Amino acid sequence: MPMDAGDIEKMIKEALPDAEVTIKDLAGDGDHYSAIVVSEAFRGKSRVQQHQMVYAALQGRMGGVLHALALQTSAPN
Repeated sequence: MPMDAGDIEKMIKEALPDAEVTIKDLAGDGDHYSAIVVSEAFRGKSRVQQHQMVYAALQGRMGGVLHALALQTSAPN
């Protein structure tokens, strides 16, 4: 069963409360999303570490319930 964009956003914000999260359904199928996540928690972290933090927030749903998530992460300017 596909994930809802609102659920993805909620999970990310629960793990990263200050995050600004923008989710877009890329294919209209609830299975392929892009996410832009901006959080102070990312400051000083590598891009890989930032993405790992987002994947951890999704609690193992990547590759299963959530098939594809194109991520753009950064700390605020």
